[in-house]
Amino acid sequence: MSKVELYAAIRRDHRAGMSVRALERTHNVSWRTVRKALDSAWPEPRKQHPPRSKGIDPYREVIDGILQADLDAPRKQRHTVTRIFSRLVAEHQANVTYPMVRRYVAERKPQILAESGKAPAEAFIRQSHQPGLEAEVDFGDVSVKLAGEQVTCYLFSLRLSYSGKAVHRVFASCGQEAFFEGHVHALRTLGGVPRDKIRYDNLKAAVAQVLGLSRARVESDRWIAFKSHFGIESFYCRPGIEGAHEKGGVEGQIGYFRRNHFAPVPEVSSLAELNEMVEQWDLHDGRRRIGTRSQTIDECFALEQPLLLPLPETPFETGLTFTPRVDRYGQIAVRTNRYSVPVRLIGKRVRVVLHASHLVVYDQNVEVARHERLIAKGQCRLELDHYLEALIRKPGAFPGATALEQARSAGKFTPLHDAWWAQATKVHGERDGTRALIEVLLLGRHIPHEYLVAGLATALRAGALTADAVALEARKAAESEDEPPAASPTAQGGQGTARVTFLHEWRLAHLPPDTRPLPSVTPYDQLLRRHRDSGGEQREGEAQ
Repeated sequence: MSKVELYAAIRRDHRAGMSVRALERTHNVSWRTVRKALDSAWPEPRKQHPPRSKGIDPYREVIDGILQADLDAPRKQRHTVTRIFSRLVAEHQANVTYPMVRRYVAERKPQILAESGKAPAEAFIRQSHQPGLEAEVDFGDVSVKLAGEQVTCYLFSLRLSYSGKAVHRVFASCGQEAFFEGHVHALRTLGGVPRDKIRYDNLKAAVAQVLGLSRARVESDRWIAFKSHFGIESFYCRPGIEGAHEKGGVEGQIGYFRRNHFAPVPEVSSLAELNEMVEQWDLHDGRRRIGTRSQTIDECFALEQPLLLPLPETPFETGLTFTPRVDRYGQIAVRTNRYSVPVRLIGKRVRVVLHASHLVVYDQNVEVARHERLIAKGQCRLELDHYLEALIRKPGAFPGATALEQARSAGKFTPLHDAWWAQATKVHGERDGTRALIEVLLLGRHIPHEYLVAGLATALRAGALTADAVALEARKAAESEDEPPAASPTAQGGQGTARVTFLHEWRLAHLPPDTRPLPSVTPYDQLLRRHRDSGGEQREGEAQ
């Protein structure tokens, strides 16, 4: 039993009412181990050893070829495990043992039979489910037109077996982070956890190894900790198509949802927008009846929801953590894609938490970047703001920057930016005009985008091509939103021309009124008169 499984067993027995001393005796552990297991479902990390290769690995394809050839051979002339072992030794000089060959054949033979489609027909038995006990989980692929491009996404579905209440979520991948986030969203929406078990495929996010034809599985450690945190009991269906009918409810639910809500293909700008639509579709589907039932899904769920187990109070970190190094282009590699970070972090290692739809970059626990996750492979997502400190020193690299191209495509660099830039370069020159634009872009870290664009428009009309003028007009636009609208100059008979108030004028206008008297030079005039009088008397004395 691994340490994660031990922690899960301790937490399960504690929920059943077992005391700490009883847990120590039952599991033969110290009180420190019991306390650590109750505090966290995830044990302290252990040193990972490299996986060991198996002696059967070089001969897997040879054995698969023999088993596939047996599909068309007469039943009484097919290979036994002993015959396969002897052929490996005689024909390939294989250094393997008989138990190794026997275990591999027992695992692989049913899979090859299922893949060939020659498996015998089976009888299906209708099942009855009790409220609050069971659920089923599965992924299904869907096509979505995302930001004008048609891509394949993955629809997560968790369906309660009794009421048929299902919760769906669309993700960019079907990896472990999406698997966990789908569970968290579904369980929060339902308000509880099934008491008995949840049925699953043998998906890689949960199962590390399928142990032959039995129901036993080697589960991944993160999945064991996740189950222990929420109190989930898992049940795995048989591998291949043979096990699909064991969770036929969610298989049919995904097909229904895809046919009724993803036809025609939805067109959205982001997955967040699509998931808002999915939540509304889930609410709408709760009013329908399944088959010949007399009650709707929501009416059945109202009976089932109070019987679910309560959710844990503490959250579970569903994202995967990476620590890549920032390259000289100010980018990090996460899975098969690259994302930008501020250029001041070049050469440093950062911490990345990868979620199903986005990723967050931290530098010493301080968030420095956040990106929407890329769907396709080999792409890059760059944020123009991350490169401004470098571009202000190298303005010649700005026009051809990939980050600028992506900012234009995303609508963050508008035609007003281009028009202001063109006028600035005409007045100040190519280098100084580009630097002035970069200074304007730096203002975006403190001024909202819509006000900055408004400031650009006003400054452009007035011919004010400095960052100070744009900042002033942007702040005036922000302040005018909170003030009552005033009559326009055109309505009062004047001209509607824009006027820029320069920064020193704005500062003087906002100073408090000066009530002091104006300065006078009268005392100085009196001094001058006295000096003249004393000078005349002195000259008269000298004359005498």
